[in-house]
Amino acid sequence: MAANKIDMTQGAIFPKLIRFAVPLIFSSILQLLFNAADIIVVGRFAGDNSLAAVGSTSSLINLLINFFLGLGIGCNVVAANYFGSGKSEKVSRTVHTAMILSVIGGILLTFIGVSFSRQILILMGSPDEVLPLSTLYLKIFFGGVTPTIIYNFGASLLRAKGDTQRPLYILFVAGLINVVLNLIFVICLKMDVAGVASATVISQTFSAVVIVILLLREKDAFKLDFKKLQIDFHILSKIVKIGFPAGLQGMIFSISNVVIQSSVNSFGPVMIAGNAAAQGVEGFIYISMNGFSQAMLTFAGQNMGAGKIERIKKAVRDSILCASSAGLILGGLAILFGPTLLGFYSTSPEVQAAGMIRLRVILLTYFTCGIMDCTANAIRGVGHSVLPMIITLLGACGLRMLYIFTFFQIPRFHTFRGLFYSYPLSWAVTSAILAFGFIRILKRIEK
Repeated sequence: MAANKIDMTQGAIFPKLIRFAVPLIFSSILQLLFNAADIIVVGRFAGDNSLAAVGSTSSLINLLINFFLGLGIGCNVVAANYFGSGKSEKVSRTVHTAMILSVIGGILLTFIGVSFSRQILILMGSPDEVLPLSTLYLKIFFGGVTPTIIYNFGASLLRAKGDTQRPLYILFVAGLINVVLNLIFVICLKMDVAGVASATVISQTFSAVVIVILLLREKDAFKLDFKKLQIDFHILSKIVKIGFPAGLQGMIFSISNVVIQSSVNSFGPVMIAGNAAAQGVEGFIYISMNGFSQAMLTFAGQNMGAGKIERIKKAVRDSILCASSAGLILGGLAILFGPTLLGFYSTSPEVQAAGMIRLRVILLTYFTCGIMDCTANAIRGVGHSVLPMIITLLGACGLRMLYIFTFFQIPRFHTFRGLFYSYPLSWAVTSAILAFGFIRILKRIEK
């Protein structure tokens, strides 16, 4: 087996899930450090308003970027299916179609983000003292967002054949670049939020350039050749069939988070900053669970291509066990050491106290989010992307929105703490429905 491939269609399942997931987890940690470094530097050296400005943009960034990341999932599943079934020419066409799609998506996202960020922030109720800084951060970020999309599509293609190590190395170097530039731009040059946004764009550009170079140097069907760049519309339709529902789900999922962020904004800058710091801590736990759900996506894709349904069943069990264990253990540790962890983001006792309110509600049940993601990606991996979209939108987004507009309006629940009860409720219900749907789909495939 080549060093940069993992054939998940044969051999012991659990070791291959671990081999795939661990580098991906570290890659995600490094990617998360981009935003964490932004928040820590501005919180320490630019003040709470700057911290609130950067932190309050995450839900909007996710809203706009998640659709294209969903198309990246489509590229991963299609490439993994063809790789698992040994169709090299189809893999090559998928690679070239995906890279063109990433450039088009990045340009479109730049236009939308730069043109409408301020208006959306106003609709979200961003406080006047935070709005100018948030707008500036978003315009710089979206001005350079195309490299982010190119990197994510390229990394999705490499993961389709089990290569999660090289994206890790890329993000390690990019993370160092981001941190160093953050310190230079904010502390030395006093650029405030413009500095952290510029550092993120530069480091992501580095990631995109290197991922393209790797694809150009590949020796197998994943090799990128600029002369072969053209859209295969049959493959594009397969990517869209899987990726569009996943992307639409990500967007609508983010809309519910935008609504929650708008509710957070109503509690003022201190609570906004505390919420941003808590999200930074939660992010590290989420990606530890998400690494196993991403492994499940590629595992299901390869084995579906090879027609090995029994391996998919066993992998779902193992991935859920790993993801939920990570959520329980790391979530408990984060609550135990919460004040210390939040202290990295802000030295303000009030901000740390606000962050602990969110952490105590979210992290006790965070493992159910891992179960939800593993099951949803198993369904996507076998080629059914619409069902998890519908279930997740109704179960997660729908319940959260319902909670915000009903229970949260009751004075007893209309508190900063009460706002976050919508999360564990939505995860538990959605996980149960997804499990039922997955069982039905497998029975239909086996028939």
